[in-house]
Amino acid sequence: MSIISKNVALAGALALASKAAAHGIVTGIVADGQYNLGYDPAFQYQRPPPTVAGWSIPTVQDRGFVTDLNGPDIICHKSATPGGAYVKIAAGGTLEFQWTEWPESHHGPMIDYLAPCPSGDCTSVEKTDLKFIKVAEAGLVNGSPAPGKWASDDMIANNNTWSVKVPADIAPGKYVWRHETIALHSSHEEHGAQPYPQCVNVEITGSGTNELSGGISATEFYSWTDPGIFLNIYYPALTSYEIPGPPLMEGGSSDGSEPSTPSPSSTGPPYGNSTATSTSTTSAGRPRPTGKPGGADKPTTTTAPVEATESVKPITKSPEATEQPPAPTGSAGEPPQGPPSPPTGGSQPPPPPPSKPDTPAVSFTSTFTGRIGKPTKFTCYLEED
Repeated sequence: MSIISKNVALAGALALASKAAAHGIVTGIVADGQYNLGYDPAFQYQRPPPTVAGWSIPTVQDRGFVTDLNGPDIICHKSATPGGAYVKIAAGGTLEFQWTEWPESHHGPMIDYLAPCPSGDCTSVEKTDLKFIKVAEAGLVNGSPAPGKWASDDMIANNNTWSVKVPADIAPGKYVWRHETIALHSSHEEHGAQPYPQCVNVEITGSGTNELSGGISATEFYSWTDPGIFLNIYYPALTSYEIPGPPLMEGGSSDGSEPSTPSPSSTGPPYGNSTATSTSTTSAGRPRPTGKPGGADKPTTTTAPVEATESVKPITKSPEATEQPPAPTGSAGEPPQGPPSPPTGGSQPPPPPPSKPDTPAVSFTSTFTGRIGKPTKFTCYLEED
């Protein structure tokens, strides 16, 4: 690639990043602990783009919302095309959808749908042929104080991750999973609600028998006058919320999410990562992919923490050494003002401790596997009075 071509691609990627920062999409899917790379608009500047299960939006350079509730864009996002791969998940398993940064002001429900692919192949399905069943939903958690706490707030609190159970009775086969949030911060205005639909190809395994008949097209889900679409979340404070869309399937999840405690230090793959990878994860936070490019079935080995090289005995102190005297107070229990008074009676402060202990040092080392990944040596000293 020439220098000019590289510069053009870089400029395009930077422009895309500046446009996309204010909205969100799903860039990662974890299926029962196995990470799968989702779609990112930055793939448009990669030759060739990675093959992923997430549906692509190759003609749109933003992460914005859909403006037509009844047009084809509401199915799987703007000008969306089918994903070229599948996320494998067992019926009854847990899917985690990892969103990019999400504005706290964009309160709203989290809704999940599932549609079988009529031809058995979701990579070439016509999206208007998909008939969806609602399998999970979650909306208002607490309406007071306004604008309240919403399912989307739970998603943000869970490291921008939403967890949902796959119905246990789903028949094995290939499906399109439609995951969506609807931002309601402007829903008091006409046509003000902002839907963000995301689609992922999933291959469900197991022995279920429910083939999800009787679904409807996503273009029939909503209208601008639905009480869950056209409402004011600011005044008065809401006491209830009617989640829009078709009714929830029998046995579906009415609270949608089962968030676990996120790991504040866990990080995911950088947005726009071109490597289709998979890895195991033990937290709801974004895992670090360990697969190789084009080889999700060949995970690499991560470095485990190194155990202490020597047996170290705990250092114990007498109760007198560990007990702290109460802090001095002034009148009425207030802390004393000014610096402490010097010792009186000619007494001198105790001499400083020796710079080197008389006893040999006991040391151990431990290697961290975080961003730095460098061994750190700790030295412990045993000192007698």
